[in-house]
Amino acid sequence: MLTKIFFQNTTIEINQKGAELFQIHKDNTTYIWDVNPQFWNKTSPILFPIVGSLKDNNFFVENKIYSLLRHGFARDYNFNLIEKLENKAVFSLMYNKETLKIFPFEFELQIIYIVDEDGIKINYVVKNLSNQKMPFSIGAHPAFKIEGNIENYSLEFENIENLITYHLENDLLNNKTSIIPLENNQLKLNYNLFEKDAIILKNNTTSFVKLLKNNELVLKIIFKDFPFLGIWTKKDAPFICIEPWYGIADSNNANGNIYEKEGIQILDIDCEFYSEIFIEL
Repeated sequence: MLTKIFFQNTTIEINQKGAELFQIHKDNTTYIWDVNPQFWNKTSPILFPIVGSLKDNNFFVENKIYSLLRHGFARDYNFNLIEKLENKAVFSLMYNKETLKIFPFEFELQIIYIVDEDGIKINYVVKNLSNQKMPFSIGAHPAFKIEGNIENYSLEFENIENLITYHLENDLLNNKTSIIPLENNQLKLNYNLFEKDAIILKNNTTSFVKLLKNNELVLKIIFKDFPFLGIWTKKDAPFICIEPWYGIADSNNANGNIYEKEGIQILDIDCEFYSEIFIEL
């Protein structure tokens, strides 16, 4: 089921499953790609309670082993719509018997969408309802539409001369890196950039990425304080994903202790984590 909210000439649609941003409409333009299962069957999944893959898809807490698939489970559950206004929608996912079997923590995850005169704000709120500190990661994964030749598009970063990308091997970081030079803070897009999977940036220093077509601004996504950033597409796919993350995939020498996982966030008892991204059209 889709929920629509709007402000003036901007409308967004959110899928109850995964609280996933399904489409952005402004005037006569759409910004999220039209799903084609040949390439991918998602539009903007929420990555929680992990980002990326775990080594052997496992982690342990107090010597008990649990199994979580890549990017976690939030994208697979129906969220409850707990507040709905003309320009705002609040979705909630609570822990349940099934989640406790694979992630032994009591939590509430809220995804809040707000449309106003400036654009689209997406808030991520994680609440620890457990009686112990809760490790987690969360990330965004919006797929923006590419029309025509991808080589007409580029990404512009904030004051970055080169990208240092960390390599994935069998969905795990293999501790290898390479440098992708930028021209005037811009990365000219082509599918060869993604032959080895996503471009992954650690210690992220850019607070925004602009998507340009023929040097004209399509949109700007703002994500202050996110420590990791992924950029991804598939060969010939008509989308580019710009993915701010609080978390990252395991390395191939990870020890399985979720509390020691690289990039993991640790939330104290009865505390909340809050972050947001903003899409400016």
